[in-house]
Amino acid sequence: MEIIDIFIAGLKALQEYLSAHVLTCLIPAFFIAGAIAVFVSKKSVLKYFGAHTKKYISYPVAALSGTILAVCSCTILPLFASIHKRGAGIGPATAFLFSGPAINVLAIVLTAQVLGYDIGLARAVAAILMSIVIGLLMAFIFRKEESEKKNNDNNIFAGQTGEEKSNRPVWISLLFLVLLVLILLIGAASSSYIPWVPKLAIVYFLTLVVSGILIFYYTRDEVKNWGMETWGLAKKIFPILLIGVFIVGIIGGIAAYFMPGTDPANALGVAVAPYIGGNDIVSCFLASVIGAILYMPTLLEVAIVGNLFGYSAGIMGGGPALALLLSGPSLSLPSMIVITKVMGVKKAFVYFALVIVIAALVGFVYGMITG
Repeated sequence: MEIIDIFIAGLKALQEYLSAHVLTCLIPAFFIAGAIAVFVSKKSVLKYFGAHTKKYISYPVAALSGTILAVCSCTILPLFASIHKRGAGIGPATAFLFSGPAINVLAIVLTAQVLGYDIGLARAVAAILMSIVIGLLMAFIFRKEESEKKNNDNNIFAGQTGEEKSNRPVWISLLFLVLLVLILLIGAASSSYIPWVPKLAIVYFLTLVVSGILIFYYTRDEVKNWGMETWGLAKKIFPILLIGVFIVGIIGGIAAYFMPGTDPANALGVAVAPYIGGNDIVSCFLASVIGAILYMPTLLEVAIVGNLFGYSAGIMGGGPALALLLSGPSLSLPSMIVITKVMGVKKAFVYFALVIVIAALVGFVYGMITG
């Protein structure tokens, strides 16, 4: 009977994920990623994210892109896969990968309002710096590959690798991508901020505008390629995400088995709460690892830290709380599986280690400062 309960916990987690995130988050993200892959030239990507781009340009742009998108760890994956495929340097690409979920303006504001302005400010500053530091470290560690990418970039800009030049106005392409991003942001917005009726009306109107642009400014072959690229990304990423979410639910079910009376969704947090009460480095590291494993939809991490782990009640230390707020939105078990498939095992595990270790160190320093 216990095994059945654990299996049901996995199915429940999967059901909640499908109902809450697929239609409003992932589907628009896949369409945006497909549009980047088909309609955005390699030169455009390499101009801002390429290995040859000046660091003072590429890394702030990567961090700023994350601030604008404000998506969760799973929604950013198709976008990351797309720019990575188009030749973005590993440093700017991973800075973008971290910044999307971590530098969420709305979540940072909510953190300040609910958990306190000190930890809210610390999260904002640390997340921006971490995205740049992680990107720079990834570029340094894999500098040999980056050097090869620079040579390839130079060939592209020298015209040795040509791409068809479109007669379409640049502002049309820009408007098209902006509208897709708006559909993603509005669709993913909580109903407490935008009620369902106006949300559906706005998304419907934006979809009509996108359809009009496709009809008048894009060829049938371009639209077909966009659909094929979107479907290709969905086939590669979506099944892996589902498997990862199911495994997370199973982990919660196992934790609930050892913690009778708890909900599988928060049983793991209840189980480890006694071990993350202090501001020592071990507590911060443990909190960072837990944040990297759990799946936390954007904005939910504030409630998880405040209520589930007991920060608001004084049970959880400030250092572990910040560590979890930094690693949690950026990583999750489902996203780590996909990142490994996109980047390869070596790069992926280096990225995971950097996020977990740096988040733990930042949390420890914050805990030392705040006492």
